[in-house]
Amino acid sequence: MKQLLLVFIGGGFGSALRFLVGKWLNNLESGIPLGTFAANILGSLFIGIILGYAAKNDAISQNHTLLLATGFCGGFTTFSTFAYENHILLKSGDFTTFAFYTIASFVVGFLAVFAGIYFIKFL
Repeated sequence: MKQLLLVFIGGGFGSALRFLVGKWLNNLESGIPLGTFAANILGSLFIGIILGYAAKNDAISQNHTLLLATGFCGGFTTFSTFAYENHILLKSGDFTTFAFYTIASFVVGFLAVFAGIYFIKFL
């Protein structure tokens, strides 16, 4: 039960922060959902740092990992919004933005996870 509560609390904070980032960065005029992109990339970087640190130092307990990686990062990042925004881009016929947003999200997201792990490895 304690672990479920930790995921719940972390997810709540992550979701609230994602909402704020989206409100701050999403601009309907540009067509690119920068808030979602930023949340997904930052969340990928954070999870790389958190899990990289946990693997390197064995200093983060399972409960901390559940709170930060599963809860916070899980709530902060959003695949469902990413998928919906891509649906909107395709529906509007904006294939260039769709391609750029999709490819950049995957490539930069993977690179952010690796960068977080790499950063911790050489810290």
